[in-house]
Amino acid sequence: MTYDVIVVGGGPSGLMASVAAAEEGASVLLVDKGDKLGRKLAISGGGRCNVTNRMPIDELIKHLPGNGRFLYSAFSEFNNEDIITFFEGLGIKLKEEDHGRMFPVSDSAKSVVNALLKKISSLNVAIKVNTPVEALLYQDCKVKGIKLKSKEKILASSVIVAVGGKSVPNTGSTGDGYPWAKQAGHTITDLYPTEVPLTSKETFIKNKALQGLSLRDVALTVRNPKGKAIKTHRWDMLFTHFGLSGPAVLRCSQYVVKALKKFKTPYIDVEIDTHPDLNEEEVFQKLTKLAKDEPKKALKNVWKGIVPERYMMFLFDEVNLSPETTFHQLPKESIRSMAKALKSFSVKVDGTLTIEKAFITGGGVSLKEIDPKTMASKKMPGLFFCGEVLDIHGYTGGYNITAAFVTGHAAGENAARCGK
Repeated sequence: MTYDVIVVGGGPSGLMASVAAAEEGASVLLVDKGDKLGRKLAISGGGRCNVTNRMPIDELIKHLPGNGRFLYSAFSEFNNEDIITFFEGLGIKLKEEDHGRMFPVSDSAKSVVNALLKKISSLNVAIKVNTPVEALLYQDCKVKGIKLKSKEKILASSVIVAVGGKSVPNTGSTGDGYPWAKQAGHTITDLYPTEVPLTSKETFIKNKALQGLSLRDVALTVRNPKGKAIKTHRWDMLFTHFGLSGPAVLRCSQYVVKALKKFKTPYIDVEIDTHPDLNEEEVFQKLTKLAKDEPKKALKNVWKGIVPERYMMFLFDEVNLSPETTFHQLPKESIRSMAKALKSFSVKVDGTLTIEKAFITGGGVSLKEIDPKTMASKKMPGLFFCGEVLDIHGYTGGYNITAAFVTGHAAGENAARCGK
């Protein structure tokens, strides 16, 4: 059988591409190598599915540091507000949480996946699961269809590659799309992990002194070898048995990866500031006042609550100050050292977990070779790309999924027009 459009990959971008193509009246086949569609969607947002982010477009694009500006054209056709309207039209009521994140009121990613599958079914999209694709078929310098691992060939006027990157491989993202793109003449930019926990060989990490401890609302700064700030992110973080994790850390991770590569250095300093709204002098004054107001009490009791107790005890050790010290025994320099530690405790970070352990893949099909309005290949007529296979990435918080839906919609709509 011949189709107008074949979509390879049943993740967020592939599902949206299938809907958009079928709504244009195309006959659509959706092929996925896994046993069920929407696996990455089902685990997104901690299983609650952060479907998009309601920030204004310019702000949203700033949260897609990996070539977000490329999406301006696609956003002019279908944007984050359209995504909200689309899902509410499917009966999925959404609610807004912190930082503009949009979740289903049901807090269930499954409800989002099921609504999308129901929509696809109502549009008569043909579905093949457990169907790995071996190659794309090209003939006379244009797309001809796909060849399955079973050697069966299925023909189509347009093919959309929506197979994801190399992150979270248990959802089916194992980098299948890159060789297909290369075969069509595309360039694949360097692939690297983003939104990924950081690793460190610091003694306190190895001996698990702070393992499992969370710090809320800290400013995390990645510094180059000369001490210059590369990037700062403010959010929560977590100490782990291998290094650092949590939202602020994930957001800083791509800058660590790039700095380690650029400066060819064994480690990069990541600095923790537990009091981002105060300068060091103000923290010093605050500590002094607290100690002075209760001069007979031990510092561990006087400074209690400034940061979590475990972190405070750790810093006492770091600055060689006994937690039992009272104000009368307290040298000014020790208060100064504690203020500095609270404002700029530095961790030597030597890398990240692997790309497979990352939430998102950095790099991908070069955007210079993709039409930003249609997601069509500039190298091969009839070939389209969408989602994480492209060299686009953002922070966690609904930004990557927005990019997936927006590029998926553009690819689906335009592949249908080209395929008919």
